[in-house]
Amino acid sequence: MSTSEFVMAFLPELVLLGGALVLFVIALGANACGRARAAAVIVGVLATGASVVALRSEALLFDGAYRVDGFSQWLKLVFTGGATCVVLMAGRVEDIRKDIRAEYFLFLLLAVVGLVLVASAVELVALVVSLELSSFALILMVPMRREREGQRSQMESAIKYIMFGVAANGVMLFGLSFLYGLTGTTQLAVMGERIQPMLGSPLAITGLLLAFAGVYYKLAVFPFHFWTPDVYQGASNETAGLIASLPKVGAIVVFVRLASLAMPGSETVVLVLSVLAGASMLYGNLLALGQSDFKRLLGFSGIAHGGYALLGFVALDEAGFAAALYYTTGYVAMVLACFVVISRVSRDGVNVAIADLAGLHRRSRLLAATLLVGVFALAGLPPFVGFMGKLSLLTAALAKGHLVLVVVAVLNAAVAIYYYLRVVKEAFFTNAPEGGAEAEPIRLDVGARVACVVLIVAIVAMGVVPSAIIDTIADSVRWVTLAAR
Repeated sequence: MSTSEFVMAFLPELVLLGGALVLFVIALGANACGRARAAAVIVGVLATGASVVALRSEALLFDGAYRVDGFSQWLKLVFTGGATCVVLMAGRVEDIRKDIRAEYFLFLLLAVVGLVLVASAVELVALVVSLELSSFALILMVPMRREREGQRSQMESAIKYIMFGVAANGVMLFGLSFLYGLTGTTQLAVMGERIQPMLGSPLAITGLLLAFAGVYYKLAVFPFHFWTPDVYQGASNETAGLIASLPKVGAIVVFVRLASLAMPGSETVVLVLSVLAGASMLYGNLLALGQSDFKRLLGFSGIAHGGYALLGFVALDEAGFAAALYYTTGYVAMVLACFVVISRVSRDGVNVAIADLAGLHRRSRLLAATLLVGVFALAGLPPFVGFMGKLSLLTAALAKGHLVLVVVAVLNAAVAIYYYLRVVKEAFFTNAPEGGAEAEPIRLDVGARVACVVLIVAIVAMGVVPSAIIDTIADSVRWVTLAAR
């Protein structure tokens, strides 16, 4: 491979790594928050552009451990575009300790670097190292929030995040060791070929199910969900928005690669996934009904959305994987739209209760529109991406005969509409007290306006013209399943 071909194939990663180096140098100076945020925005835009330019690149790098293909390049576009929205959403990060605001942007960028590497990692060691790079950067961002009296400690959230993460990763590594012991290789493509004759053995099934544990943790699937509402509540609004969005796509990437090893189908694997999907939807939606804190509501609803995503994997085919990836990609835009509103409604970075959204349509029409689109999409109402995402997941599961699970999912979607509409009612049909700070207009900077418009367009466009996007995702998923056979 020539140098120019290598640069083209590795272009998004090179831009991000170069940006991380620049941010590291900026962070060494004093009062560097403004320069760090500007640099992070520029790096995000350049990395998104680089992902578009490298969209059709194909290569096998680093002795076969790193694969650049349609699947990975599509995901890099999602990661870099989503990260740019998070940086624009972050504003002046006033909720972060003043002395480490520049470092905050550095760790944000490193978390994205890890996710981008996950997209192309096709070897177990590379996959685990990439996941850990992203996870540790996120863990370090959680305790960076300013201390406040009467507010649950961010340190407690960080400890919960890392403790549950360590336990889940330990189980995942244990399962991967099973798979390595059975196949004698760490290359996923070779492992896929060798494990096919052994798919009926208890050892192979146990290895696969244990290896899924790290994914369950990232997706906040029941019973790996305990960290979710507390971390959402304890982390700053911007950090919670990042944790709630991009890592879930990274988890789906890993899940697609590992679940491909179980194709064309294993009854035990399908049964376990079905139980976890149903339990996550029920638990998340029922607990979300009683929440008054908007971030905790999104945390519990995120558990339910993890269950919805598992519907695609219950099918254990390319259509199901593509549906799960399409839904999770749309979920990134949906949940980021909600967190943009939270970060801008929040006064001095404190958490936002649902009651704080009262009269939002009078304070900022753009924020109110962003909230409306994001919440309606999360509820699964047409014509937004949430509706088409749920429809494609239900179709994939129904095609494989999982009628009971589909009925459970539909009933849960009906329950979710109630608490999502409660948020809309507060923003549009309840007035804030006259003369209070809650009734003052919210002034948005250019970055926040751009983030709102981009997210609204993404949520609507993915819902109105889903076929083009689903076909693109299905083509990219085919790269993975073919490589695993």
